[in-house]
Amino acid sequence: MTGDIRNAQGDKLDYTFHAGKENSHALAIIGHGVTGNKDRPFVVALAEALAAAGLNALRFSFAGNGDSEGGFADCTISKEVGDLKAVLDAASGRYDKLAYVGHSMGGAVGVITASQDTRLAALVSLAGMVTVSRFAQVEFGEETSGFMWEEEDCPLSDVYLQDCEQLGDLTPLGAKITTPWLLVHGVPDDVVPVEDSRAIHGVANEPKQLVELEKANHVFADDGLQPMLDAVVPWLAQKLG
Repeated sequence: MTGDIRNAQGDKLDYTFHAGKENSHALAIIGHGVTGNKDRPFVVALAEALAAAGLNALRFSFAGNGDSEGGFADCTISKEVGDLKAVLDAASGRYDKLAYVGHSMGGAVGVITASQDTRLAALVSLAGMVTVSRFAQVEFGEETSGFMWEEEDCPLSDVYLQDCEQLGDLTPLGAKITTPWLLVHGVPDDVVPVEDSRAIHGVANEPKQLVELEKANHVFADDGLQPMLDAVVPWLAQKLG
């Protein structure tokens, strides 16, 4: 896949494409979490594993993150839903089947998108954020530095907090998603608790699958990486193959 991808605000979204087998007409799109970007090690590893399995993969950075245009202070979950729509628009017509894999806040983006957009043939949530307002309150409710987790490139904005408060709890949206859905979550995750995935999986429609990893942290580092790949790659290969 080539060419610029721009969101509704005109921001150019940075992406990397990984080609699968020559006759593959499916594309797995990978979105990252808050303060992340497309070059997180586990995102790169997943894209490479999908390509090795024959599936085309595209990892991108939401506007304001990584090398994508836009300002981080303008980032919200709702705005990133628009970013994903821009990627889907660019991919539609080029590929017969589209899937989205969203990590953490990118998982919330996936839930909202899949509840509204019928173009997704498969959805994967990796440590997906569901109780959005709770996350913002727990992680940033007492923040005094003005930055997310004291990262100076990631200012904590009122617009982000207001969007999280407005979205509240995404659990009810699970009942609106009809596409095949895989949820993968580490039991020891201390950023987004595994209960988020358990709750929304409980109201989701079939076909659905929840995989809980006993040794995976929030970013699937170290012992969590291979089990995550083992869960996601064969599942997507089956759904998109």
